[in-house]
Amino acid sequence: MDYDALDVGTTDGFVWIRIKGKGSFSTSPPLKGFIERSLESGETQFVIDLGDCPAMDSTFMGTLAGLAMRLSRTEGGRLQLNGVCERNRQSLQDLGLEGLLEIDPADSEWCGHVDDVRGTLESLSAEAPGNLDAAHILEAHRKLCEASDENAGKFSAVIDVLEKRAVGE
Repeated sequence: MDYDALDVGTTDGFVWIRIKGKGSFSTSPPLKGFIERSLESGETQFVIDLGDCPAMDSTFMGTLAGLAMRLSRTEGGRLQLNGVCERNRQSLQDLGLEGLLEIDPADSEWCGHVDDVRGTLESLSAEAPGNLDAAHILEAHRKLCEASDENAGKFSAVIDVLEKRAVGE
């Protein structure tokens, strides 16, 4: 497989999604789609396992922010992150997302048996990413700006370019 992958499963009442490789603009659409389908089928609690994710781009973090915002408006909705390395933790903090996301909660139901959970996951069959999805990237960056006022300055140029691209299509 030439691209990053997602493994998924359900345990302890949580839908578990393990990111294998970089959390990026190419992994965020299948992540969002899977969570949206899970929500439609009644699931409300999610763990994003970043134990094998060495880095995340802004599109991926914006997707996480948007999903966390949506889940905060869903009865019983939760989005927890597991296995967040220092680099990813710093990236989330730099974008003001640490208050929006439950990062490595010590009192989680799954704490203590992460390796067992990982052993039950199956690969999410997804097509290899094609062209960049400008609408998805734009939405993710808008969510970052919604999550923290400071992000508006950081991403205004990106949003401007993507909005112009969307108008031109």
